Amino acid sequence: MKSLFSPLKALSFLGRQPVTLPIEPRPAAPNYRGFHLNDWETCIGCGTCATICDNAAIRMVNITDLPSDPIKGFKAQRPAIDYGRCCWCALCVDICPTGALSLSREYVHVSLDLNTYFILPDNNGMHNLGFEKGWAKSSDSDLLDLKRKDMPELKAKERHSSFVEIVQGFDEKTAVLEASRCVQCGMCHDACPTNMHAPEYIRAIWEGNIEEAVRQIYRTNPLANICGRVCTHRCETACAIGQRGDPISIRWLKRYAMDTLSPERIKEIASEGKNTEKTHKKIAIVGAGAAGLTCAFDLAYQGHAVTIFEAFEKPGGMMRYGIPEYRLPYDKLDEDIEVITSLGVDIRCNVRIGKDITVTDLEQDYDATLISIGLHQGRSTRIPNSDHAQVYSSVALLRRITLQENIDISSKIAVIGGGNVAFDIARSLARLQRQQWGAVNIIVCALEAREHMLADDIEVIEALEEGITLLTSQGPKECKVVNGKLVGLTTIACVSIFDEQGRFHPKYDENTLITHEVNMVIEAIGQAPQLECLGDALTERLEWDKRGRPVINTDGGTSESWLWAAGDVVEGPDVIHGIAAGHRVANSIHQYLSR
Repeated sequence: MKSLFSPLKALSFLGRQPVTLPIEPRPAAPNYRGFHLNDWETCIGCGTCATICDNAAIRMVNITDLPSDPIKGFKAQRPAIDYGRCCWCALCVDICPTGALSLSREYVHVSLDLNTYFILPDNNGMHNLGFEKGWAKSSDSDLLDLKRKDMPELKAKERHSSFVEIVQGFDEKTAVLEASRCVQCGMCHDACPTNMHAPEYIRAIWEGNIEEAVRQIYRTNPLANICGRVCTHRCETACAIGQRGDPISIRWLKRYAMDTLSPERIKEIASEGKNTEKTHKKIAIVGAGAAGLTCAFDLAYQGHAVTIFEAFEKPGGMMRYGIPEYRLPYDKLDEDIEVITSLGVDIRCNVRIGKDITVTDLEQDYDATLISIGLHQGRSTRIPNSDHAQVYSSVALLRRITLQENIDISSKIAVIGGGNVAFDIARSLARLQRQQWGAVNIIVCALEAREHMLADDIEVIEALEEGITLLTSQGPKECKVVNGKLVGLTTIACVSIFDEQGRFHPKYDENTLITHEVNMVIEAIGQAPQLECLGDALTERLEWDKRGRPVINTDGGTSESWLWAAGDVVEGPDVIHGIAAGHRVANSIHQYLSR
């Protein structure tokens, strides 16, 4: 049995010198998980590392000197690390969309100051001590799926003779797999003009909760069937996954959610939380396009009485009369509109402002008015003989096709322009041409080189698949007429489009004239609003910019306190920007009426 005084033996060593030798830190293994490194040139500030950290060891810090561009998908933020919380699991490295984050081989830090364990970002990396890289992203450790799931589409031979929808939509399995690729970074939310809650609805799709997905969609977008098909999907440009791979199919996932639920259930979800008490305030909206419909949805949701006046026989504006049905089926457009009318919005079609009702009537009979007319008037090239009967405006012809009017389709057609509208009309006419003539003979003449085309790349690719010929860096010179008949279009090589100040000022090589044998020419070089409906009195009272558009403030208000303007008439043709403008105006009108 040990003596009771044995524990006191340790006291005898107090006065002795230590004999322990100092131990140097051992070199770490090549893949050691030490202190963090971050390449600022590669980092986009998405915050995915902070999101995935279970210990809340990472916090994003704003760096004022760094550039930020939500549209392009990068923020002026960099991660800071709290090593009092970090467990060196490296999930932040494995999930980093750009591969900017890694772990070093360094692991020694001794200090009595706890603040030194919280490391702020540094422009030379997470640490600026020249640490050697250890654990980094590899093909074996990458947690991301960089390849998007294929979207079923009709092949050229299956689609080129009809206006049936080309894109077929995701099935449930594919949608869930595509949704699983999302890292919930929110870069898409910041890039979207309406700040769509895309991460939320994508997560709901992944969880199999389609009703919640639609609920999240309707927080900011009352035209989801439309945007699920023809949105410019700027959000996908900003997607963090797209930095190294394919961006998430955000647009197609929205479409999947909307196509999965019944229209009646969607109406019920869209009306959740609607103010059931009437405010007895009346708002007039001129034009049933994206901006007008969105504004009407928001104001009706607030309990206001909204009336939309539409000049054409059906609502939808340029979405119906400017976008071909193979891109946007009109029954889906109608489903979105029916959601809006289900809230009590009154849409009166075939009513022309300035003819059937005046702007003065609107000012007197309504508490507020929104002008949201589309760009239904095409611009002319004004080249010689462009006023010939066989020279058409693209927007006017697209409208006639929607109305299923009888059109005398030529066997040889030229389209002037390089934007989406030019390809919309070319591809629409190609379908009719194939039906009538059995073959396609259409050329599209664009000022731009192929790599600088204004049209979406998929539009160009599909047009080529459908037999359309593309002539790039070519400008129109003359519509050739012989004995009163249009027989050709003469083009000239374009050597530059803009001058040194960046202004539109094309220059041509006069020695490159080519005459193309055609007997039908379509001009698709731009669009303009038809503002005659406002009348001379209001036109004189309003302020106008140099482009002939009404001057508005940030909320869409004009120089007249009762009048707002939004959509194509002030911003140009774009559905998602029209929706964003509709939201802004609705909020402004609601505040105005609530005074």
